[in-house]
Amino acid sequence: MSEKEKFSAEQKIINIAVIAHVDVGKSTLVDALLKQSNIFHQNQVIVEQIMDNNDQERQRGITIYSKNCSIMHGNTKINIIDTPGHADFSSEVERIMKTVDCVILLVDSVEGPMPQTRFVLQKALEHNLNPILMINKIDKKDQRIEEVKDEVLELFMELNANDEQLEFPTLYGITKQGIAQYELNQSSENLEPLFETIIKHAKISKLVKYNEPLQIQISSLDYDSFIGRIGIGRLFQGTISEGQEIIVVDDYDLKRKAKVKYLFVYQGLKRVAVKNAVAGDIVCIAGIENITIGNTICDKDNVVPMEPITIQAPTMSMNFLVNNSPFSGTEGKLVTSNKIKERLTRELETNVGLKIEQLSESNADGFKVFGRGELHLSVLIENMRREGFELGISKPEVVFKKDEKGHTTEPVEEIILNHPTEYSSTVINNLNLRKGIMTNMDSDNVRDKIIFHIPTRGLIGFGHQYVNITRGTGVMVRSFLTYEPLKGEINNNRNGVLVSMITGTTLPYALNSLEERGTLFVKPQTKVYEGMIIGLSNRDKDLDVNPCKAKKLTNTRSSGNDEAVRLTPPTIFSLEESLEFIASDELVEVTPQNIRMRKKLLTENERKQNRNRK
Repeated sequence: MSEKEKFSAEQKIINIAVIAHVDVGKSTLVDALLKQSNIFHQNQVIVEQIMDNNDQERQRGITIYSKNCSIMHGNTKINIIDTPGHADFSSEVERIMKTVDCVILLVDSVEGPMPQTRFVLQKALEHNLNPILMINKIDKKDQRIEEVKDEVLELFMELNANDEQLEFPTLYGITKQGIAQYELNQSSENLEPLFETIIKHAKISKLVKYNEPLQIQISSLDYDSFIGRIGIGRLFQGTISEGQEIIVVDDYDLKRKAKVKYLFVYQGLKRVAVKNAVAGDIVCIAGIENITIGNTICDKDNVVPMEPITIQAPTMSMNFLVNNSPFSGTEGKLVTSNKIKERLTRELETNVGLKIEQLSESNADGFKVFGRGELHLSVLIENMRREGFELGISKPEVVFKKDEKGHTTEPVEEIILNHPTEYSSTVINNLNLRKGIMTNMDSDNVRDKIIFHIPTRGLIGFGHQYVNITRGTGVMVRSFLTYEPLKGEINNNRNGVLVSMITGTTLPYALNSLEERGTLFVKPQTKVYEGMIIGLSNRDKDLDVNPCKAKKLTNTRSSGNDEAVRLTPPTIFSLEESLEFIASDELVEVTPQNIRMRKKLLTENERKQNRNRK
């Protein structure tokens, strides 16, 4: 028996991915799988959503990047990939599908299949994976498990699942308590039914071949300050050893020699150095310069590259510009075009859903960055500002495409809205004006669930408006649906803004007089500059104002004149809200310390001349 055959006989390796819509419990399930596999020390402090170890993932409460870990169950090694549930990070799901043997599809017992459920399930079925369905949160009072099972089955059929895929096993669980059970009336104390189902149901990918020449495809990247860039991917064929000479093939079929300097596999949450690894496992390789996602690592005497990893094209773009405001360079240390280009190029190496283009020569100090949505791009912007960058960001724009007949098409999304019944008429009217088409509506006379198909253009700026309409009680989820013919002009109905006509520091006296003209975005003692947006006007036109005007001093003192000014607390926008709010002639100024909104043309004269030219 060869060494490869001996290893595969002793230890079975299964790779699984946990997929679902956002907030269904993927990361919580991975936590429970890790805990019940006893990978933690007895006195070790364990945080929730342990796989969400990125700062923004912790703060936003979502998974942004696909991440790996592994557990042992008997003689079976199970590599687990925790995936994002938000539609904007779908590329993180797409790039790992080829590396797994099976997916666990989590569905909420109340919500049922959601827009992103369709997307991730479709990708799994396209890769001929046989999912395991787990209906989660079965302890909810308003659970509707039987209806959800039927809805999932209908979804499988709509996505043209084959006969084997339609025979998916169904489990029921409460991931927060670490419980999975075969039947609703069969109690359980742990996840053993899920472990047993994975081992029984997961079939090793037909691409995995033990006795063939080496073949690995890189599906993810990491970086270590000591050993440099690390390529992560599934070992589809043969074995690999530390120090082995290999051939790296890129997406353009260019070949180059390299050597495996370091070799790791996953044990629990850690990467562990090994001398050898065999087909079926997920390996981490270091020491290969410029390795990137999609590269194939082959035996030096048998070069057979794998098909490139295909990712759905971006649907939205923003311009990343050098910050040219009067405050440029006062808060950030990375402000030049070269530094921005260097950072964006580095991001392309790991963020496969991203694309960048240099703007025209007339506007060389900027880049058009394409992504999967506002959140996808805003995560990148937030990372850059935390690293010390200053940027000017333009209003998001959708990416149009030409169909086979040469007609222009635009991206259309499905959105699901859940809010109190009293707000439905206003919400529906607003979405109709944005060229949305309602496809379904359910109501229990307390809350309504409404489904719309709407152009992505129509959703720009709607998120903040929806929060205001529903007084913060509404929940909206969205997912890319398809490209359709242009829907015509869309009016997003935003009022004009209050624009500072002076550079200085805001004063209570001036802000008090401006409150009757609109809603303020700044508080007293805020530094502002000419052209900076300081509020939303009550009228549909922009208004130039002086927020730094001081009260005139006189020798006469009258009763009541010197009382303290009481101002309404200003409206503070997050980065995403700012990007939604701005108009086409405005920018968001992003620095490590502040997020400001401003006019592209800062002076009133420049804006007047520009209007006259039009």
